[in-house]
Amino acid sequence: MKVVKGGTVSRLLEDTKIPKMFHAKQEFPRELIRPEEIPDAVKAEMSKPEICSRIRPGMNIAITAGSRGIRNVDVITKAIVDFVKVQGANPFIVPAMGSHGGATAEGQLEVLASYNITPETMRCPIKSSMEVVELGYSERGRRVVLDKNAYESDGIIVSCRLKPHNAFRGPYESGPCKMMTVGLGKQVGASVVHSDGMDVIAQNIPTMAKVVLEKAPILFAIPCIENAYDETCRIEAIPAEKILEREPELLKYAFTRMPKLIVGETDVLVVDEVGKNYSGTGVDPNITGTFSTPYASGGIKVQRTCFLNLSEESHGNALGCGLASAITSKIFNAMDVEKMYPNCITSTVLASARIPCVVSSDKEAMQICIKTCNKIDKEHARVVRIANSLHIGTIMLSESYYEDVKAGKYPGVTALDEPADLEFDEAGNITTITSICY
Repeated sequence: MKVVKGGTVSRLLEDTKIPKMFHAKQEFPRELIRPEEIPDAVKAEMSKPEICSRIRPGMNIAITAGSRGIRNVDVITKAIVDFVKVQGANPFIVPAMGSHGGATAEGQLEVLASYNITPETMRCPIKSSMEVVELGYSERGRRVVLDKNAYESDGIIVSCRLKPHNAFRGPYESGPCKMMTVGLGKQVGASVVHSDGMDVIAQNIPTMAKVVLEKAPILFAIPCIENAYDETCRIEAIPAEKILEREPELLKYAFTRMPKLIVGETDVLVVDEVGKNYSGTGVDPNITGTFSTPYASGGIKVQRTCFLNLSEESHGNALGCGLASAITSKIFNAMDVEKMYPNCITSTVLASARIPCVVSSDKEAMQICIKTCNKIDKEHARVVRIANSLHIGTIMLSESYYEDVKAGKYPGVTALDEPADLEFDEAGNITTITSICY
């Protein structure tokens, strides 16, 4: 694709006004476990008698590590590894990320390394393979498989994040059961879980997880939950036999800790950076409203959305860009379809991999969204700008929100400065920073 700066598209957009914007702080409940406190928090949970008694000297213990951008994932994983060693067992890490990393063993190692999870930093082996063993069939008749290295271990510890999913709703969304069936199922298992469509995945996950719990040496799960500031706020170890009972309860808690864009509605949403380290679909639709299926809803009500950059941690996987109205050529040129399409093939959801309008710069991405909005005051467009969908403690709002924010219309939102013109470099890319420090 040829994207030309200064061509017809640029000329059609050049007179579109971009409103002045101001920085605003969003405040949410902030219960948290500080990074330096995490090892002790993990130790406390794993020291519970019903948990530590399952780890015996000489056992070979598989510990899962996923592909999501979990805050403090390296600290959490290392703490689990260290506790297993203290118990006299032999830990090793297994990538549990379904088809991510391009559905290759090497790609999954690359993803973990980007999260600082390597044999050197964790001081234990990492066994990466796409080979699976068959465990049986679920009550819905779905084939259940598991990572071969994990299956052949003496025990599996399911470490993961527990949170609302971005494409479906049910008692079990993103958490231990999904980690056991999709993550440890590798590409084969992930494909089976998704094969009936996103309207049925909420049934496949728990019914297939039952088979894993019956046939595989699952010891316990130790999910973490994050607060609205992308900080670890809860870690809990759950015995294998209580996972199906406890996970739905923790999911309800996780929903209460979800952040949101408090203004609720906007004309244009600008996302500075997207990537798999922020969400499976590049951005979290629970924040941005850009859902890939009709089986989940929420987030800000918005008419147009543009994405500006792809994170390095995403390794070329620009999944989710198909849900934007426009992206920059920076993102388009960074796309690696060998990393993107395995996810789509596995999940059977193609919408998030479609190519939206591609323009030459950040400025044009904002302009094409504003210009094509219908039934709005384009001289005073409502625009929300976020750094990414995980860090929304500080955002930018257009001047049309300013007086309402100052008047207290949006509880929890405080103006940090006054509206000012955004600054762009010669290439048309934004130089005004959307601060993520709070």
